[in-house]
Amino acid sequence: MTRPLMLAGALTLALAATAACGGGGAGGDQTAAGDGRGPITFTDTQSHEEASRKVIDAWNAAHPDEKVTLDIQPKDADSQRQRLINNAQTKSDAMDVIMLDAVWTAEFAANRWVDELPADTVKSDDLLAPTLETAEYRGKLYAMPWLTGTGLLYYRKDLVDKAPTTWAEMKETCDKVLPKQKGMSCYAGLLDKYEGLTVSFAEAVQSAGGTVLDDSGTPTLETDAAKAGLNFLVDGLKSGLIPKEGITFKEDEVKNALQTGKVLFARSWASLYGTANAPDSPVTGKVDVAPIPGLDGPGSGTLGGANLAISAFSKHKATARDFLAFFTAGEQMKTWATINSTPVARTGLYDDQDLIAKYPYLRSLKEGVLKAKARPVAVKYGDVTSAIQNAVYPALTGEVTPDEALSGLQQQLSGLLKQ
Repeated sequence: MTRPLMLAGALTLALAATAACGGGGAGGDQTAAGDGRGPITFTDTQSHEEASRKVIDAWNAAHPDEKVTLDIQPKDADSQRQRLINNAQTKSDAMDVIMLDAVWTAEFAANRWVDELPADTVKSDDLLAPTLETAEYRGKLYAMPWLTGTGLLYYRKDLVDKAPTTWAEMKETCDKVLPKQKGMSCYAGLLDKYEGLTVSFAEAVQSAGGTVLDDSGTPTLETDAAKAGLNFLVDGLKSGLIPKEGITFKEDEVKNALQTGKVLFARSWASLYGTANAPDSPVTGKVDVAPIPGLDGPGSGTLGGANLAISAFSKHKATARDFLAFFTAGEQMKTWATINSTPVARTGLYDDQDLIAKYPYLRSLKEGVLKAKARPVAVKYGDVTSAIQNAVYPALTGEVTPDEALSGLQQQLSGLLKQ
């Protein structure tokens, strides 16, 4: 038996033992009441459908009395979150195993919408350490790390000899290359007023050596590092390092800017690699990736990804636990990753030669993930990210100064996080 499968089996047994003892799960009595076997539903997103169905089919073939039905979520994250919340608030048993954005763990755990999982069964070298942190709340495990990822710097390798490791190096490279490239700007990132702006702001602050929140959960935004991070974005728009239209960019706009030759460098997720190097892409074979740059050296990205949790209101939790363990075992993760380019959380798969041949960016991505940090952990994350966007966007447009934006955000987050 391979090590990932041994871990999966240990997870299943430990979870079952915990439930049988009435284990201190977030669902309380609901955990014991729903600890049965039978058909379950796995709630996932459409972008994962093909790969997830492949793994589900393997499970269903071996478990004809405990078949899994795939429940497809809406496309956008806000709608996904609201649908999951509606299900939990009505204590519906319509969902069993659910996919949570890595940043939703605290909210769902604090509200007892998902069950606690025993942490000692998954703390191993087989999981990228930062992914495990996104599945925890107050030191306890409430989800199983599944997908992960962080920002990568895409660059035109036909025009650039090597990727920059600092913001200054990126600017120097652009100053040399751009005069010969008509209509090309230097850099594009996620700067429209949506979740991507929270990601970009956090990355800029972290890449300057700062944090949005410290280890105690206190905002730390009136610091030199926070100012340097925000100024990188503000000054970039003022100077033309970032094109003016870059303030409206989400993932699709960044992709288009890179593929149509409008930018030399672009920050995006791993999923862009396959698109940029597809046979019909104008820049196929001309794009490579590296960790994002920072103020004085390689930067620190925002940790993205998704975890799998068990609904506190499921009636068939024994089956849900077995399926969760099966789905996230190394063998199934490799099957999944062979079909879908979204990176998975198992460390060993980043050194798997089959996957490296298919996704050459894996080594750069692993380096980035290990330096990445999660978005601010907060029960009221929706309020926190809205506050960040509402403070940072006016600074990018020049309506307020960076100092004013950071001071106001410090006060607002302090109030939100005390509640």
